[in-house]
Amino acid sequence: MQIAQRIDRLGTETSFVVLARARELEAQGKDIVHLEIGEPDFDTAPNIVDAAKRALDAGYTHYGPAAGLPQFRKTIAEVEGARRGLEFKPDMVVVTPGAKPIMYYAIMATINPGDEVIYPNPGFPIYESAIELAGGTAVPLPLLESKGFSFNIEDLKALITKKTRMIVINSPQNPTGGILSQEDLREIAELAVKHDLWVLTDEIYGRVTYDGFKNYTIASYPGMMDRTIILDGFSKTYAMTGWRLGYGIMPRLLAEVVAKLQTNVASCTASFVQMAGIEALTGPQQWVDDVVEEFRRRRDLIVDGMNSIPGFKCHKPLGAFYVFPNTTGTGMDSRTLANKILNEGGVACLSGSTFGKYGEGYVRFSYANSMQNIEKGIERIRKLLS
Repeated sequence: MQIAQRIDRLGTETSFVVLARARELEAQGKDIVHLEIGEPDFDTAPNIVDAAKRALDAGYTHYGPAAGLPQFRKTIAEVEGARRGLEFKPDMVVVTPGAKPIMYYAIMATINPGDEVIYPNPGFPIYESAIELAGGTAVPLPLLESKGFSFNIEDLKALITKKTRMIVINSPQNPTGGILSQEDLREIAELAVKHDLWVLTDEIYGRVTYDGFKNYTIASYPGMMDRTIILDGFSKTYAMTGWRLGYGIMPRLLAEVVAKLQTNVASCTASFVQMAGIEALTGPQQWVDDVVEEFRRRRDLIVDGMNSIPGFKCHKPLGAFYVFPNTTGTGMDSRTLANKILNEGGVACLSGSTFGKYGEGYVRFSYANSMQNIEKGIERIRKLLS
């Protein structure tokens, strides 16, 4: 059987690989604490579930427009525009089954073979995968623990060449939980305008922030509305991972191209799911605030616990629901350590190297799990490494 060579350029999302291994161990009778997967452990709020049921009863079981139901696009434009202090139009919105397709569609629509795309490293591994599949060259921008997992502006300037076409940013960030400051965003925006670059901004964790920090969008800076692609969705904020509902907000002409890609790949997003999305955005938001507060409590617990483990040094994140402790003090590379923690300690986690070469020396833990399980996981790791 012959497989196309382009498939060799595809990466994977290691959290699902580790999850599968953890399930194998559980099938063998071993108790595993799951701190590997970035999925809220809460069920979707009842009002959203009820809205989906009503939509099914009302006949929202047919094809819809490739770009999304008009009423849903209008709701996204209004609600998300107001939240970011910007004016979005419905024709700037494309709805997709999950937010990940926006990554692929946006890169496929703007990047030619040989073009360079700068992306955060350590970072979500699918950025690099999508860039390489499109025939582009993925150029890693190192994120620095010493800067709260932001970057040096001089490092970014040094990476921009005549072939650069796009910068990918993610704030709050996976895997580090870092947030780009307003100064960071301003500097990126100035470089994007100066060099005529696209910016793909992954804001999927935009509402999961702590300690009074607010996430800002780079689209709000001068000259950026015409060159910014906002990626967002419902998986993290509304615990709707299995619903597969996301969207992109971008210049109208690019939105038309992205909708055409959607037609070719997925046709459209499930209509009844989009109606549930309207309820998520316009219904009561206290549930979201309560969940974020619970994540903050878990963050404080896991950071303190990680810093009590021999060889670990854990930075306190300002967003998302991950910690990314420096584990060089253990004397093990990150993959060896992560495997040891899973196989011998019974705690599933991800090696930092799965997030790029600058992730070596770190391990990622998700605290989208109960306080009880976090405490159990920390105790197991502490015992293992002591």
